[in-house]
Amino acid sequence: MTDALSHEKLIGALAADLKPVKPLRAFVRRAAVWLGVVVAMAGILSLFADLPGVAARLTMAPDMWLALSGSVLTAILGAIAAFQLALPDRNPWWALLPLPGLLLWLSASGLGCLRTAVGMGVYAHIFAESRDCLVFIVSMSVPLTGLLILMLRRGYSLRPNLTGLVAGIAVAGASVALLNLVHPHDPSVVGLAVHGVGVVIVAIANWTLGGRIFSSKL
Repeated sequence: MTDALSHEKLIGALAADLKPVKPLRAFVRRAAVWLGVVVAMAGILSLFADLPGVAARLTMAPDMWLALSGSVLTAILGAIAAFQLALPDRNPWWALLPLPGLLLWLSASGLGCLRTAVGMGVYAHIFAESRDCLVFIVSMSVPLTGLLILMLRRGYSLRPNLTGLVAGIAVAGASVALLNLVHPHDPSVVGLAVHGVGVVIVAIANWTLGGRIFSSKL
């Protein structure tokens, strides 16, 4: 009897300072909010873009629009996976969700690289353009990463590094997709390598930040 009373007191003491927590919205709705911000950024960039030129460049070869489709799919599936992984009861296999988009993106970019490898001499300013692409990818990733991490923090992830890595993949996909509005690149060897560097930088940064930020709750 004494043990039962002590247990009740312990439970009462633990529950005394509990505060009601507002339930999270469905992960699809939260992912849609972040993706909506990406769409809004695309709308702003389109005001300064040569849209007919962008369309003509993207449709000049199948690998161009396939690479764009892959980066968009990576952003969508990556965002959904990140919001799932941010919840403590979710299976880590959700990290594989953006894989189809990532494979399509990399495969199409590789085909474009092979297609243009012979004519690389045409690109007189390829190094300067690739540098600008890298700066754009990293610059776009900063606000998108900040917003996504802010939204993911509410979930209390048990796998913070993995969640951050998947979030970084989603951000990289969105940034490269936005890049097409200002520079619908024809992937050369150098250009593809620079884009790859940008994606790796964004992914590693999110993997590192995710491990630190998600582990230290406010």
